Amino acid sequence: MSRRHLRRYQAPEWWPVPTKEATWVVRPSPGPHPLPKSLPLAILVRDVLRYTKTLREARYVIGKGLIKVDGEVRRDYKYPVGLMDVVEIIPTSEAYRIVPHPIRFLWPVSISQEEARYKLCRIEGKTMVKGGQVQLNLHDGRNLQLPYEEGSKYETLDSLLIDINENKISDHVKLELGSMGLIVDGKNVGYYGKITEIIQTYRKRGSTTRIVTSDGKEVRTIIDYLFAVGKEKPLITIAQLQETPTL
Repeated sequence: MSRRHLRRYQAPEWWPVPTKEATWVVRPSPGPHPLPKSLPLAILVRDVLRYTKTLREARYVIGKGLIKVDGEVRRDYKYPVGLMDVVEIIPTSEAYRIVPHPIRFLWPVSISQEEARYKLCRIEGKTMVKGGQVQLNLHDGRNLQLPYEEGSKYETLDSLLIDINENKISDHVKLELGSMGLIVDGKNVGYYGKITEIIQTYRKRGSTTRIVTSDGKEVRTIIDYLFAVGKEKPLITIAQLQETPTL
């Protein structure tokens, strides 16, 4: 596969682009999300949100600085937008969060301007750095350095509610029994509910889990596909129809 170009038939199946209308499609730039789990900003604007009809129009809108991702203006039409990213349309004051979807894999859900200030991030790694600090590596590529006393209470696969304007932690959700879990990958992507079982294996990320949805359905997945989103209810909007998040 070319590193600079992407044929439509090689694009992820969930991208909303017809494979036979053209040969090429926008290839995401290197960034916080890998190609199979991200969507180029131009395709989001043109094919998903439908603010423009052509790629040229989408590039113009993005190049004019009318789109924010996680609180920052992005002018690269190839910028990769992925899980939990917050997209804001500046002229219309509309905001969206990219969340898992059972059919489309990742899809935007409309959120309020107040909620657009917050983003839920999962801790993918945790290391010690110079000065006796703990560095938390989050799923969207950002890193947080904290004093040892504060950083030691966070564990890998826990989730942090980040104030993206100040890049500070507003809340913390442990991935444990009783928490709300959202499945972000695999055949059950998009389901969420209370975590009722965690079967530990020799490798933490290979552990199996079970969640029970609000309608009583039991869904199993591996813990690596589970994203803690709240304690009693989600901290953020994760679907079109759900109760008001607790911010």
